[in-house]
Amino acid sequence: MFWYPPRKPEDYGRQMTTPPVTLRPMTETEFEVWRHRNAESFAAGMGPTRGLSPEEAIEVAHREVEKLLPDGRDTENHVIWMACDGDEPVGSLWITTKPRIPFIYGLEVDEKHRGKGYGRSIMLAGEEECRRRGHSQLDLNVFGNNTTAINLYTSLGYTVTSQQMRKEL
Repeated sequence: MFWYPPRKPEDYGRQMTTPPVTLRPMTETEFEVWRHRNAESFAAGMGPTRGLSPEEAIEVAHREVEKLLPDGRDTENHVIWMACDGDEPVGSLWITTKPRIPFIYGLEVDEKHRGKGYGRSIMLAGEEECRRRGHSQLDLNVFGNNTTAINLYTSLGYTVTSQQMRKEL
């Protein structure tokens, strides 16, 4: 398990700017629920950019996730965590450490916990875990219409390294 913000004696009693989260591996049951929800979320973002119907997008999303995670939650070089505040799950984070620079495939904050700072806490905990594993950079992709995520990532210091553009004709 990994805590963010770090737990030190001097932290207790102070007002924290982000809620505390613990990252822990998902159980098999949590993974099965997450796998379907993750594919639906990916399909919703990816489908319109690829010109796919909702049905086509969910099919493509499931295929791509299966290809990336052939051994499910135990796939080598992938970490899929539940993010918890105390004992309550508040979201999830999926990172692959296979490339030289780790890559975030997914960040999710449960709907009822959105707008409370958990996305920031989950990202910071993931960054800290990557540092702990010896990495000095972390990459991600975000769909251009996801302004909430773009604003979060920008506020955390992420910068654009490549950009796709399209014009409707």
